[in-house]
Amino acid sequence: MGSNASKETWNYIIVNYRLPKAITAVLVGVALSISGLLMQTFFRNPLAGPYVLGLSSGSSLGVAFVILGAGFLPTALAGFFISSYGIILASCIGSLLVLLLIVLVSNHLKDVMSILIVGLMFSSFTSAIVNVLTYFSTAEQLQKYTFWSMGSIGNMSWNNITFLIVTVVIGVSLSIFSLKPLNALLLGENYAKSMGLNFKRTKYTIIFSTSILTGSITAFVGPIAFVGLAVPHLTKLVFQTSNHKTLFFGTILIGSIIMLLCDLISQMPGMEFTLPINAITSLVGAPIVIWLIVRKKSIQS
Repeated sequence: MGSNASKETWNYIIVNYRLPKAITAVLVGVALSISGLLMQTFFRNPLAGPYVLGLSSGSSLGVAFVILGAGFLPTALAGFFISSYGIILASCIGSLLVLLLIVLVSNHLKDVMSILIVGLMFSSFTSAIVNVLTYFSTAEQLQKYTFWSMGSIGNMSWNNITFLIVTVVIGVSLSIFSLKPLNALLLGENYAKSMGLNFKRTKYTIIFSTSILTGSITAFVGPIAFVGLAVPHLTKLVFQTSNHKTLFFGTILIGSIIMLLCDLISQMPGMEFTLPINAITSLVGAPIVIWLIVRKKSIQS
């Protein structure tokens, strides 16, 4: 009898906790890594990424509006936006708006470092709005938003995972259409256009795929730093190619492995607590980013 009870306990832990957590980690690694790859080539900037350029901040602002600002909405709307579907919608809209603004500004900037500064300014602007919302929020709302902002991949139900899989598949499918144009963009925008590239269509394909991937991930697990920035460069170092058809699948593989390792570190065997996943990705990713900045003269975007 005791053996059966122990087996049922292990089955419950694996099926309802460990397996969903592992699947979520893989989805996060895939989505953010692909987003970083697309943006680094599109902006021709090796330090571009969904977190650095303010996409995650835009998603966070959208979620802050629905969590912290729910009291200002009508009851019917508040009930919808606080749900998982409302949060993911708000997150996607937030990241999409920020990315559209960055693309609009980037059309008038030739210096790639200026685009990073613009992204940081958007992050500061959204943080200021979040601070205003927190001032008028209740303790319960603040606690909910704080835990969300720390990042967690361990509280996902199978329904949420199913929904997340659908959104990630949609975003990845859209990004596949960008692989050939991205190879052309490596030679410059003018050369790509001379080859018959529809730059406008490529631009909006990347915008929508990146916003869907980043927005959905940020909505469910919180803002995850450095994965989208570091993994594409690690992939290029491992596979020694600039062909996006190879890099696409390489980032999927390495992004998944990195996130699974971060998940393992966040809750080592024997630990009674789980560290915020965002803290672990920062500890792993920050040294990589510093190394990239030191060697940026030799980095090819």
